[in-house]
Amino acid sequence: PNPPPQSPPFPPSSPIPGRRRPSWVVGSSEPEQCLPSLEVAQVVQLRYSMEDLPEPLLADIIKRITVSSDLNSLCLVSKQLCAVEAEHRGTIRVGCGVDPTTEALTSLFSRFSNLWKVEINYSGWTPSHGDQVNNQGILVLSHHCPLLSDLTLSFCAHIDDAGLSYLAYCRKLRSLELSFAPAITSTGIFRVAVSCCYLSVLHLVDCIAIESVEWLEYLGRYGSLGELVLKDCDGISQYDLLKFGPGWRKLQRFEFEINGTYWLSERPDPSYVVGYPSSYDICCDNLKDLRLAHIVTKPEIGLRFLLGKCKALETLYLEYVIGLNEDEVISLFQRCCNLKTISLRLMPLRCEDHWFRTALTDDSLEALALSCPMLQVVELTFTFCEPSYPTEIGFTQKGILTLIQSCPIRALVLNGASIFDDEGMKGLSSTQFLEKLDLVDCCSVSDAGMYLIAQAPCLSHLTLRKCSSVTDDGLAALARSQKLESLTVIGCRRISQEGVQGAAKSVCYSSETESHNSLKGMNVYRKIRQSP
Repeated sequence: PNPPPQSPPFPPSSPIPGRRRPSWVVGSSEPEQCLPSLEVAQVVQLRYSMEDLPEPLLADIIKRITVSSDLNSLCLVSKQLCAVEAEHRGTIRVGCGVDPTTEALTSLFSRFSNLWKVEINYSGWTPSHGDQVNNQGILVLSHHCPLLSDLTLSFCAHIDDAGLSYLAYCRKLRSLELSFAPAITSTGIFRVAVSCCYLSVLHLVDCIAIESVEWLEYLGRYGSLGELVLKDCDGISQYDLLKFGPGWRKLQRFEFEINGTYWLSERPDPSYVVGYPSSYDICCDNLKDLRLAHIVTKPEIGLRFLLGKCKALETLYLEYVIGLNEDEVISLFQRCCNLKTISLRLMPLRCEDHWFRTALTDDSLEALALSCPMLQVVELTFTFCEPSYPTEIGFTQKGILTLIQSCPIRALVLNGASIFDDEGMKGLSSTQFLEKLDLVDCCSVSDAGMYLIAQAPCLSHLTLRKCSSVTDDGLAALARSQKLESLTVIGCRRISQEGVQGAAKSVCYSSETESHNSLKGMNVYRKIRQSP
């Protein structure tokens, strides 16, 4: 059969080896790997006088240069090129190296009048870096960038509700992302909701001062949000999100995440009445991308209703969700036949049948295999499961292989899957579509498994992290196959740096041991940050 269309690599938040996100960076201290900064300009000057080039050609040259240092060097060659570059630049990133005074920002934003995307990021900022952009800076931005549609504020401690209110001048604003904005409260978000009528994307991450949710109710009734992401906003509970009401019908992407000891902090929904769940009668038929991470679900807690309402999901992440009901999950899989990407991160809990195991079993995998023929990307992660007690994992090796062999899986992550051994690797070696395999904390896979997986017809990217039973001998088999485009080895104590040489065209190696939180995608010891 012809393979299905390519899907994005998994998970979507992971960096792609060898690729860099194109951006124009101003005031960034991040090192960039590029050609000598004047080389591009020198090549152009060999054939043309820069002043003689037509403007459309100059614009095309600018679009093709994605490294800011090369672009800056090229602009030194010609005043015309400098002017064209300023006119065509659409994105900019402001950081610690930029003068935040009103005069400097006015000069900067006046030069680039066609900016549509601006990021102000003070990650890593200390008082020694000087002042940050403040409310006045947002006023300057709003007055000089009439095309602004995408704004990100990260670690901006000196911008508060007054500064956010200036975004009323940005009539085309469609996307607002706030990451650790400690001075911004619900009032500021409400002002944006009222004044920016085209707002369709809202991300709030670690916004510790946002508590009331009148803004959410307003957006649900009158807004047009298609994407809502809430992470570590302690003042927003699950059942607060019920106030979004009719807004759920328009939403296409939703994320809700709480880090720390989340299982101790959840309280019941005070509006829930047994037998009269009218407040949960909400439509979310258009939701395509759902991520619930580190939350407790019960009948009387808000977000559980989503699992019974979604019909159009293409991407689903359920990460350490306490209280999952397998019947509800199976029903969800049976409705969402367009599902392409799934991440299940599970830990053993006391289940309804009194067994101590993960909430989902092979019945869930069977429902996936039968109902989701387009599934291409799968992550199965298990934490706090003892290898000496394999029944703590509700899945079996046979169940996992049935899923992989029934769907066109291109990318697979097995993390903490002590039940998966070399016999399982034999099953993977015959899969038609598998291109990317990540084995993390899989103690039962040995060198024999490497010999077998080397026979997989399409495998080109392999990652091994904390795989204690794999040695240099296993990697030698991969080297002989000459199939791998990339190989990543991290924290595998029996694999040496010499052993990975020649095993793939691109090799990344580290002997450092990763923390449990890093391996499993958890942040149990999250600390609430304070404003500097």
